[in-house]
Amino acid sequence: MDDSPYRTPQQPDDSTRQPAPSGSGAGGITRARIAIICGLLLLASAINYLDRQTLASASARIKTEFELLNEQYGDIEAAFGYGFVIGSIIFGLLADLVPVRWLYPVVLISWSTVTAATALATGYEDLLWCRLVLGIFEAGHWPCGVRVVRSLTRTGGRTMGNGLLQSGTSIGAVLAPLIILALLTDEIGSWRPAFAIVGGIGVVWVVAWFLSVRAQDLATDSAERQQATPWRVLLQRRMVIVLVVVCLINTTWQLFRAWLHLFLEEGRDYTETQTLLFNSGWFAATDVGCLGVGAVVLWLCSKGMTPTRARLLMFSACAGLCLTMLALPLLPKGWILLTVLLFGGAGALGMFPLYHAFTQDISGKHQGKVTGIAGVTAWFLVPPAQKLFGRLVDVTGSYDTGLAAAACLPAAAAIILWTFWTDEPDEQSQTLS
Repeated sequence: MDDSPYRTPQQPDDSTRQPAPSGSGAGGITRARIAIICGLLLLASAINYLDRQTLASASARIKTEFELLNEQYGDIEAAFGYGFVIGSIIFGLLADLVPVRWLYPVVLISWSTVTAATALATGYEDLLWCRLVLGIFEAGHWPCGVRVVRSLTRTGGRTMGNGLLQSGTSIGAVLAPLIILALLTDEIGSWRPAFAIVGGIGVVWVVAWFLSVRAQDLATDSAERQQATPWRVLLQRRMVIVLVVVCLINTTWQLFRAWLHLFLEEGRDYTETQTLLFNSGWFAATDVGCLGVGAVVLWLCSKGMTPTRARLLMFSACAGLCLTMLALPLLPKGWILLTVLLFGGAGALGMFPLYHAFTQDISGKHQGKVTGIAGVTAWFLVPPAQKLFGRLVDVTGSYDTGLAAAACLPAAAAIILWTFWTDEPDEQSQTLS
């Protein structure tokens, strides 16, 4: 029996796969090359969140310069969400039609250009438009990245592969506040160079991608896109479940991500430097969550547990970590507060590799559409939630209640998964996939 987590283009599912050649993975590609591709996926996620999180890291300065209310800042975050919905539809379809080797770099260079352009913003409306367009192109990262992971991994190894993909978001988010901290001066507009620098990093990635990734390296992805699988596979029960789950967990994550800086600096009176340094530590903790769930799922599967049961257990553990943030309204400034925030962050992002693994069980041919449709649903609640959060802060002067409420949503998602997801795929899925 072959224990390799890799797959080959001739073997579309685990039940029919034969052992891959020693030292090789998908389609005869060496494991060294697979490692290079995984590294590029991680870096793409890092750039994605580096570009996204730069605004949140500079949010206090930007609010001051443009005299924004919290509700207006919420509108700017909401504009990104609306853009993400649009981009999820567009690139979810394109990822199943256009070779990912070409689509991926186009998407990445586009959002990098928008990030650089943000440095030229002169007011509230400019920021709204920049974030809207940024959301459109950043949405393309996930259909492309998840397709690549699925093409290279077997069922039991997908959570780990997704963990590597998702962990890059934490790396980018760790770097964003450090870059802002290094560039900030007493000049109120000193946040602008960070956007130009961060936007330029995407060019380096695109060059590395074309130098490192060959068309034959993604042969499995090409084979799956040619399968004769009807669209009806997207109407199965499992699809409905992942849509509800991602709507809940993404709302929690986006609220945590967008408001943590202001919660610490304005809500608990931490200095700007302390806040930026802790933000880096917080995102490092979320990275531990991503990689940790993947490693534990691999270990549980090696002990005989089914991938589904292992994922459900780890999803529940992550939801439990989020629930620790219910204590926020009771916690003053101090190490206990910061510890709770670290636990909550690790749980909030740790659920995403698991969610992506569930989506990868639905359809190989339609993986882009699955991810794209899920991306639309993921942001269904986020824009109004961002605006409502900002309004709540303006009215109450506190960030605590909103963050504590957001921490409850993953628990509801865990209950839904345990109740409705099974080890066996839907009968319709077995027939069509």
